[in-house]
Amino acid sequence: MGLDEEKIQELEKQGIILTTVNKLMNYARVNSFWPVTFGLACCAIEMMSAGAARYDLSRFGYEVFRATPRHADLMIVAGTVTKKMAPLVKRIYEQMPEPKWVIAMGSCATSGGPFVDSYHVVPGVDTLIPVDVYIQGCPPRPEALIYGMLQLKKKVIHPEIARLKNHGN
Repeated sequence: MGLDEEKIQELEKQGIILTTVNKLMNYARVNSFWPVTFGLACCAIEMMSAGAARYDLSRFGYEVFRATPRHADLMIVAGTVTKKMAPLVKRIYEQMPEPKWVIAMGSCATSGGPFVDSYHVVPGVDTLIPVDVYIQGCPPRPEALIYGMLQLKKKVIHPEIARLKNHGN
C-alpha cells in the first residue's frame, strides 16, 4: 500500500508525520550516547573535563560514561594507541553492541601524532577500527569534543552520510 506525494502532503497538513522505525530510533539514540571510558593519554584529561561542570556534556544527554563496552554505543579513543594496546582496542570495539560509533580524539588517535615515527605507535586508530568522527588537536579542548559529538549526532540522524570503512587487519 503505497502513498503518493499528494496523499502524504494531505496527511502532513493534518499533523500526521510519516517516518520509518529506523529514523525514529536514530533520533532517540542521538540524545543519549553512552560512551565507553577509554582514555589512553593526555586527551583523556580533556575528555574528563568535558564531562565536568564547566563544559557540562550532560546537557546533551551524553554524561553516562560506561565502564564496560557491553553497555556502550560510542567509543572515544582519546590518546596514543600503541601496538601493544591495539588488540585491546579491537576487542573493546568488537564487544560493543550494534549500532556503535567511534570518535578519534586528538592527533595521536587520528594519525599517530608526534610519535608516529616510533616503532610502537599505531599511525591512527582507523587502521584498526572504523572511525566516524575525527577531532584534531594536541590535546583538543573540551569544546572540540562537544563539537565532535554534535557532528556525530548529525551523522546518526542522517545515515546517508557514508561511514568510513578503514579497517586494518
